[in-house]
Amino acid sequence: MLHSLLVGIKKPFLKHFPVPTPECITGAQSVKRIADQLNRYKGTCPLIVTDNVLLELGLISPVFKSLDSNGIAYHVFSEIEPDPDFEAVRMGVERYQQKKCDSLILIGGGSVLDCGKAIAASVAKKKDIGRLVGLLRVHRTVPPMIAIPTTAGTGSECTVAAVITDRQQRIKKVVADPFLVPKCAILDPTLMTGLPAQITAHTGIDALTHAIESYLSGYAGRFSKKQSIQAIKAVFSNLPVAYENGQDLDAREAMALASYQAGLAFTRTYVGYVHAIAHQLGAIYHVPHGLANAIVLPEVLAYCRPKIDHQLAELAREANISDSPDNAQAASVFMEELNGLLQKLDIPKTVAAMKSSEIDQIAQRALEEAFGQYPVPVQLCHTQIREILLRLLPA
Repeated sequence: MLHSLLVGIKKPFLKHFPVPTPECITGAQSVKRIADQLNRYKGTCPLIVTDNVLLELGLISPVFKSLDSNGIAYHVFSEIEPDPDFEAVRMGVERYQQKKCDSLILIGGGSVLDCGKAIAASVAKKKDIGRLVGLLRVHRTVPPMIAIPTTAGTGSECTVAAVITDRQQRIKKVVADPFLVPKCAILDPTLMTGLPAQITAHTGIDALTHAIESYLSGYAGRFSKKQSIQAIKAVFSNLPVAYENGQDLDAREAMALASYQAGLAFTRTYVGYVHAIAHQLGAIYHVPHGLANAIVLPEVLAYCRPKIDHQLAELAREANISDSPDNAQAASVFMEELNGLLQKLDIPKTVAAMKSSEIDQIAQRALEEAFGQYPVPVQLCHTQIREILLRLLPA
């Protein structure tokens, strides 16, 4: 999730600045190779960044066993809550320095991965995380990171960004720099089989939103479009399966790869109004990010038609959703398929906590995040964003 990053930076530069691609290891039980990967990157004392829920569930055990059997010392930092704040990052930095660590293993959902990347940035720059908010303020090699996502949605294992919550301002802030891309991403579906169906749905639609907004972006190129299309096809085919049967390793692995591919795409193209609005819903009402995206996505796409019909039609054809040569018809089929997927996943159509009195504030914040910064296919004004938000109000 990238927001409010581009102020003062010329867009042609942003479009072309190099973004590394992490080494990607996939497959059941691939997490057991963590010691080999750590040795490759010359890590001898990693800080394992995770959360207490994963520790209690025993999902970190394969990592511990691999490191123990190879005689690698490690330390654990697990004091991470959803939507980590600056203080969580500071605690992680203190633990890293106290234990004299030299690398990081990030294992968890997007909150864990983002917090770990922010810890790495603060350690490398020897600056408080609050001073690194924005674009290209790290600009230095960080300690080697191996990212092991346990949800399939954020794509944080391959993006340039770390999203951290400012509790005082009730807003999410971003540290973004190519140096924050982990060295390696390990996508092990066995770590995801225990995910509740609801989280599976929300994170899966997060990946789909990344892929769609990336494809619609004015910065989209051949590489990003290819990644987006592959991710979209995989989500439509595999998310309902993973939602209904969390033990299906093939569907889980396909979703993990889709999240990774969508991450590769949007970290090069940025996102759009779906994320701009969803970020505010998360910061103000604590709506989980994937759920916020899932609620907002169909409304933003529908509002921007017919100006984006040709792009939605391309997606429909590339993803084998429609073969109609008529753009409007193919785009309509794509929207029907999207709404059908959201219905299968029991995604609500409104934000239960949202208040009509706060709509103007939400619209203004979303506008400030997106306007002139995200390379969106259609520019919306405050009034138009407000109209979209009105459709999200509970009855």
